Amino acid sequence: MNDDIRENDAMDEQNTETHSDYQPVNRFDASAVHHLSGMYQNWFLDYASYVILERAVPHIEDGLKPVQRRILHSMKRMDDGRYNKVANIVGHTMQFHPHGDASIGDALVQLGQKDLLVDTQGNWGNILTGDRAAAPRYIEARLSKFALDVVFNPKTTEWQQSYDGRNKEPITLPVKFPLLLAQGAEGIAVGLSSKILPHNLNEICDAAIAYLRGEDFQLYPDFPTGGSIDISKYNDGQRGGVLKVRAKIEKQDNKTLVIKEIPFSKTTTTLIDSILKAIDKGKIKAKKVDDNTAAEVEIQVHLAPGVSSDKTLDALYAFSDCEVNISPNCCVIEDNKPCFLTVSDVLRHSVDSTMGLLRKELQIRKDELLEQLFFSSLEKIFIEERIYKDKKFENAENMDIAVAHIDNRLAPFKPDLIREVTRDDILKLMEIKMQRILKFSKDKADELIAKMQEEINEIDRDLAQMVSVTINWFQFIKDKYGKAHPRMTEIKNFDTIEAAKVVEANEKLYINRQEGFVGTGLKKDEFVCNCSDIDDIIVFYRDGKYKIIRVADKIFVGKNILHVQVFKKNDKRTIYNVVYRDGRQGFYYYKRFNVTSMTRDKEYDLTQGTPGSKVVYFTANPNGEAEVIKVTLDPNPQKKKQNIFLERDFSNVLIKGRTSKGNLLTKESVHRIGLKSHGHSTLGGRKVWFDPDINRINYEEHGRYLGEFNDEDAILVVLDNGEFYITNFDANNHYEDNIQIIEKWNAEKVWTAVLFDADNQGYAYVKRFLMEATKRHQNYLGENPENKLILLSDQAYPRLKVIFSGNDSFRDAMEIDVDEFISVKGFRAKGKRISTYQVGTVEELEPTRFPEKDEDDSEKTGNETENTENLDPDAGKSQQQVIDEITGQLSLFGDDDSQ
Repeated sequence: MNDDIRENDAMDEQNTETHSDYQPVNRFDASAVHHLSGMYQNWFLDYASYVILERAVPHIEDGLKPVQRRILHSMKRMDDGRYNKVANIVGHTMQFHPHGDASIGDALVQLGQKDLLVDTQGNWGNILTGDRAAAPRYIEARLSKFALDVVFNPKTTEWQQSYDGRNKEPITLPVKFPLLLAQGAEGIAVGLSSKILPHNLNEICDAAIAYLRGEDFQLYPDFPTGGSIDISKYNDGQRGGVLKVRAKIEKQDNKTLVIKEIPFSKTTTTLIDSILKAIDKGKIKAKKVDDNTAAEVEIQVHLAPGVSSDKTLDALYAFSDCEVNISPNCCVIEDNKPCFLTVSDVLRHSVDSTMGLLRKELQIRKDELLEQLFFSSLEKIFIEERIYKDKKFENAENMDIAVAHIDNRLAPFKPDLIREVTRDDILKLMEIKMQRILKFSKDKADELIAKMQEEINEIDRDLAQMVSVTINWFQFIKDKYGKAHPRMTEIKNFDTIEAAKVVEANEKLYINRQEGFVGTGLKKDEFVCNCSDIDDIIVFYRDGKYKIIRVADKIFVGKNILHVQVFKKNDKRTIYNVVYRDGRQGFYYYKRFNVTSMTRDKEYDLTQGTPGSKVVYFTANPNGEAEVIKVTLDPNPQKKKQNIFLERDFSNVLIKGRTSKGNLLTKESVHRIGLKSHGHSTLGGRKVWFDPDINRINYEEHGRYLGEFNDEDAILVVLDNGEFYITNFDANNHYEDNIQIIEKWNAEKVWTAVLFDADNQGYAYVKRFLMEATKRHQNYLGENPENKLILLSDQAYPRLKVIFSGNDSFRDAMEIDVDEFISVKGFRAKGKRISTYQVGTVEELEPTRFPEKDEDDSEKTGNETENTENLDPDAGKSQQQVIDEITGQLSLFGDDDSQ
C-alpha cells in the first residue's frame, strides 16, 4: 500500500510541476509558496495509511488491533498469576503504544467486557446498561487461562522494535484460534471502516473442525446481550449484508410487556429513550416504562387501557430500537493492506494459520529434543568411555590439544550421532562436573534417551497428520472452555412488520369537499376515519382519477372528491365496484378491481381515459362484497316497447386490474343507478383472530386464531355467568371482559354443562344441549341467578368423575358416560340430577370415544342466503309511472350533462 501511495505521490508531484502558470501575490515570496494538492497527497494519505494499518483495523493473523496486541503483550510480561492494577497495566503498555493512557484504558476495558482474554476483578462497567468502568486505579486484571493457552508463545513470535526503539514488541501474536471471530471488532479509519460481529466459541470450533474435514460449515453471530437474529441477509458477514437483531420481549400479563434481552450495540438507556420517543409521537400507546435492570435486563412497558399487547409488541419492533439492522463489514489487514473478506474466509485463514503454528511448535519441540538427544548420547559416550580419564587429555598442554584429543576419541562413534560434533559441544562436555560423572547411571541414561526418542517419533507421527492434530486442538479448546460460552442469541426468521399495520391510529382524518382539502387538522369538517401520521390515503374523483397521498395536517387534493380512505399496501380484500361512462356520450361499463400498490402522488385513472368520462356508481368493499344494482335508463321515444330497468350482479364480474376496461353495462343513456340488495364476499373465507387484551377481533394475526369465516358464518360468545349469543365478524365489534368461550359458531355442536341448581336444594345436575343462533343474550344456566356452573364441555362423548362430600364423602367416586346418562335437549331444560348424595366436585375425564369421521365428507355446496332487503327506490311503481317521473324530471332540470 505504501508503494501505491508513493507512486500516487510521485504522479501528483509531476502534475503540480506542470502547472507553472501559477502566479503568487506580490507581497509573498514565490519560493515560500507550498502547493496544497501535493501536501494533501503526501500528508493526508500517509495519515490515512497509518490509521488504517496501525490503529483502527484488526490484523487477520491474530485478530487484534495494535493497541490490543500491545496490552496483551504487556500483561504477559507482567504475568505472575496475580491480578494487576489496570493503572499499572496501562502504564506498562505505554512503553509500546504511543497514543496515551486514555486509549489504552478504554481498549483494556473493552477487552475485559468481552470475557474471553482478560480475567477481571472490580467494577468493569455493564454492557447492558452502558455504565462505565471504575477508574483504572480501582480495578484489576490478569490474563485468562484461555489467553495463556491460545495467544502466547515467544518461540513462534515475530518481533519488531517498539516506537522508541527501546523495546521489542510482537508484529502479530501467535494466536492458535480464530480470535477475530470470537471477539468481533469495530473500527473507523480514514476512508473505510471495519465491523466484524462476535461469534460463539463452540460454533467456531465446530466450524473449524468441519473445514479441516472438508465439510461445509456456516457461522452466524452470537451476542453477549442475547436477543434474536435473522440471518437471511447476513451474506456471510461480507460488506453489503444486513443482520436483523431483535430484543426478547415477553408478556407478563395483558397490560405489561417485559424486555428481557436487548439488541447488540444498544443499551437499556438508549433502548428506553427510543421507546419514549415513539410514545411521545403516538406510535406506541403506553402509560410508562420502568427500568428494573440489575444483573439481567428487565424493562417493563405498561400499556394504556384498551391497547393490544400483541399489536404493541410488533409496534416496539417497528418504531423503537427493539429491532435494529446491523451492517457487517469484514475488513482486515492482510499482507500489509486492507482486504474485504467473508467470515468463512477469515475462519479458513485462521484455521490454516493455527495449523501452521502447531506445526511450527512441534518442529521447534522436535529440534529441542534432537539437541537434547544428541548431547545425552554424547555425554553417555564421554562418561562410559572414560574419555575424561585419558592421560593425554589430562596432560594436554592447552585447550586446543584437549579438544582435538576428545574429538579424536569420539571419531568411532560419530556415525551413530544425529549430527556432527562441534567444538562447542566438546567444550560443553568438558564443563561436566565430577559429581555428575560419579552419579552417572547407564540404565537411567538409556531410559532418558529412549523417552526422548519415543517423543520424537510421536512428533514425527503428528507432523505427518497435521489435520488430525489441528482437529484435536480445536476439540480440546471446545471441551475445556465451551461450557462457559453457551449460545446467547437465538437464530430466527423474522416476519417483516409493516409499520402501517401496527402503528396506533392516533389521528382523525377529515375532509372539506367544497374547498377540496383533506387532513387531520380540519376539526370542524366531515370526519372520514381514524388514521396514523404515517398512513397514506387514497382519493377517488368523479372523473375516474385517483391517487395516493401522505397524511398531512391540511393538504389540497382538489374538488369533485368521490371517496377518501386510508390506503393499505398489498390489500387484496378491499374491492372497488364501479360503473363509469366512457366519454361525454359514450357507453357505460362496470368493473371490479383492487389497488394493491401505487406510486405516491402519481395520478391514475380507473376509466379508459376518454375526455369527459365520469363515475356514476362507486362502492369500496373491505371484504370483497359484491352487491346487486338496479339501473334505470332514460326513456327512448323512438322505441315503442320501453324497457328501462336493468339489473347487474357484481358477483358475476371477475376482479381484474385497475386498468381493465370492464364489462359493457349499456349503450343507452342511464338515468340513475341504485342498490337493489347487499351482496356477499366473493373472496372466500376471511381469517379472524381474537385479541383478549382488548376484547376485539382483528384480521392482522393478533391474539388467538378463531378460524376462516365466510359471509354466513358467525362467532359464538359464552360468558362466565352462563349467557351466550352470536355476532358477526366485524372488526368494530366490542366484547365483554367476562368471556369464557369465544369461537366460530357451530350449530351442530353439543354442549355439556354441570351445575348446582339453586331451585332444587343445590343438587348437581347435568344437561346436554345445543346453543341457539341468537343475537339476544340467552342463559343456559336457567333463570335463577343463584345457579352455579361446575363445568362446561364441548366433547362429543364426555365422561365425568363425581366425588362426594360431607356425610357422603366415604362413598366411592362415580364415573358417568354423559352420552348414555342423558339425551340432548334444549338449553332451557333443567337437566338430570346426578345423584341424591351430596356432590363435592365433578371432574372431566379423558374421553374414550370419539365421533366417526365421514369418509365421504366433501365441501359444502349450495346457494348462499342472499340479502333480499328491498333497496329499490322504484319498488311498488309501475314502469309507466317511472317513465312519467323521469320525463317530468328531464323537462324540469334538463339533461344530466347540462347540470
